[in-house]
Amino acid sequence: MTDPQVGILMLAGFIIIIFLGFPIAFTLVALGVGFGYYAMGDNIFPLLVQRTFGVMSNDVLIAVPLFLFMGYMVERSNLLDRLFHSLQVAAKHVPGSLAVATLATCALFATATGIVGAVVTLMGLLALPAMLKAGYDTKLSAGVVAAGGCLGILIPPSIMLILYGAMASVSVVRLYAGAFIPGFLLATLYIIYVVVRSILNPKVAPKLPKEQTDVPFRQVIWLLMTSFFPLAFLILGVLGAILFGLATPNEAASLGAAGSIILAIGYGQFTWQRLKEAVFLTARTAAMVCWLFVGSWTFSSVFSYLGGHQVVENFVLGLNLTPVTFMLLTQVIIFLLGWPLEWTEIIIIFVPIFLPLLQHFNIDPVFFGVMVALNIQTSFLTPPMAMSCYYLKGVAPKHVTLNQIFAGAFPFLVLVFVSMALVYIFPQLALWLPDYVYR
Repeated sequence: MTDPQVGILMLAGFIIIIFLGFPIAFTLVALGVGFGYYAMGDNIFPLLVQRTFGVMSNDVLIAVPLFLFMGYMVERSNLLDRLFHSLQVAAKHVPGSLAVATLATCALFATATGIVGAVVTLMGLLALPAMLKAGYDTKLSAGVVAAGGCLGILIPPSIMLILYGAMASVSVVRLYAGAFIPGFLLATLYIIYVVVRSILNPKVAPKLPKEQTDVPFRQVIWLLMTSFFPLAFLILGVLGAILFGLATPNEAASLGAAGSIILAIGYGQFTWQRLKEAVFLTARTAAMVCWLFVGSWTFSSVFSYLGGHQVVENFVLGLNLTPVTFMLLTQVIIFLLGWPLEWTEIIIIFVPIFLPLLQHFNIDPVFFGVMVALNIQTSFLTPPMAMSCYYLKGVAPKHVTLNQIFAGAFPFLVLVFVSMALVYIFPQLALWLPDYVYR
């Protein structure tokens, strides 16, 4: 068996093992070391040490634990109920106001935390019962929460874009600028869908009773001033510092982490116990990401040494694809991988296989990264995995079935594909801002 054939066997073995449920990171390390020993002998062990040290000293990845800490502290500030109530009152004259307020809250809170499970779970406990009590359609209510909670994967400051930037050696600042417009485009499409559906069929989103919406204008302003604007100011401060070149992503993440502590203190929610919980969760999640990087880079180094990347590249080039068909092929593969895998495995393991081909097809890696980030939304909404739907089912009232959640998420899944089509047809949606600001 030739080395390239061994490399393909290595990739096939990885796919089989992860379907059996083994931990991804340690599977990558084990296969990398095992096949590396076959290919390199004892040299694989210094390579593993070098890769581990390289991950731990990677400047780009410093922002990951800082943004994670910011998210966990914001989550523990008990800001969500105030934020949801203020946006609900502010949107009282909009058709489907509760659903619109839920999407706006999800977009803002998901942007602040970037943790899909946390946002979907908290909004499932807070907004879903409120919508059901108001007589909203069960499927629409579930779909709003499931889809809205995923927006933090795309809208900066996204952890996913940091990892993609590290893998593709692309500026995280340019990625953030590129994802800004498509992220809010997708959120806007969600809101337009809810409003239009509420107008066409008022039964799915009845108007709220007058006693719930009859709030004086001054009180509405006060509610927004004490809930929406502090969090929005924190997020805009972090993003603005990055996008306008006032701070590096690491420095802005540090600002966000400090700001989240100040926010918790300002709302009287800061305790040493909550700080310890945030630090523990940050360390646990960051360790998982780092070990995934160690395993991925060890695996990919051995895979390339055996000639596996060359086999994949020659196979794709032999198909005589155009840039359009190449993009369609890669996006279909990423969409299918989203069924059994989480986004971290897709970004760290499979996306690097396509990266060397981008130059051949003259595709901007920033544009490709934004398309991948949009596509990753589907992995949370598409059965049979659809982790966002399962998160919601875990906290939803018992009468809300998983099939109803799947059905409710489907229109939003279609809107993800619509947004991908719009970005592909009009690539300047992703490329105009980074080109304009950083030309």
